[in-house]
Amino acid sequence: MTVKKHQKKAWLQWVLFVVSYIVVVGIFQLLGSLVAGVDLTPGMLHQTTAQSVIIALLGLLGTFLVLFLFMKEVDKEPFVKLGFQYQNHKKDIGLGVLVGLVTLAIGFLTLVFFEQIKFTSTYFSGYELALTGLLFVLVAVMEETLLRGYILRKLMNSFHKMVALIISASLFSFMHAANPNINWISFLNLFLSGIVLGLPYLYTRNLWFSISLHFSWNFFQSLFGFKVSGRDSYSLIEIDFIKNSAINGGEFGFEGSILSVVFQVILICMMIVFFKRKTARHKNKLVL
Repeated sequence: MTVKKHQKKAWLQWVLFVVSYIVVVGIFQLLGSLVAGVDLTPGMLHQTTAQSVIIALLGLLGTFLVLFLFMKEVDKEPFVKLGFQYQNHKKDIGLGVLVGLVTLAIGFLTLVFFEQIKFTSTYFSGYELALTGLLFVLVAVMEETLLRGYILRKLMNSFHKMVALIISASLFSFMHAANPNINWISFLNLFLSGIVLGLPYLYTRNLWFSISLHFSWNFFQSLFGFKVSGRDSYSLIEIDFIKNSAINGGEFGFEGSILSVVFQVILICMMIVFFKRKTARHKNKLVL
């Protein structure tokens, strides 16, 4: 096959994938909305946590269906190759949760210390806590499987891995571009999140760390009282903003803050150093 024919075939596959994903997942999410009893009247799209869980579950099923068919019929590879190999990656889940918890806890305490936010009260609901956790698990699995497991993986076959990472991170930020109260800082934060979540996959071709970090980041952001990418969710801790600003993130949540930019740049640097050292140690062992 000539280079031009190969490129044309690749583009046709991408177009087919995008159209299939939008149609199939759109139908599944619409079905989820109907099953959940969501009022689809324009301007009346408020959802309870339980309704959001149902919609997210149907969205995940639709995503898995499209990816399963494309892996089987187009890529000719098993679904697990997207990055679900569990052996030698058991610790990744706990580590991802820990990184998200520590980062958000430090962010919360820093904003309290500098009087950017004020603690007001706590509200515990086991029901809402469980549903919120389930919701963010479903969202993390769906987005990581799609953006890192399939899209980044495919891009790495055609581009330098860093170029592929930047493209996938850009797609991640544009996917959230319609979220409420988004601005250039939150858009930059979403792009950096795409880098943070994509770097581990770049070096390991495994999704477990990225999924657990994605879940942890959203879950603890919610529990600490922030909005998650501009959307309301259950909060264990209730906070007031002294004044909405670029420092505290305001109505978009912690992801709308300059502090989040700083933390994510630090995480990116730490990951690059870690994986480069790990790769170097592996090469040295092979030489010995």
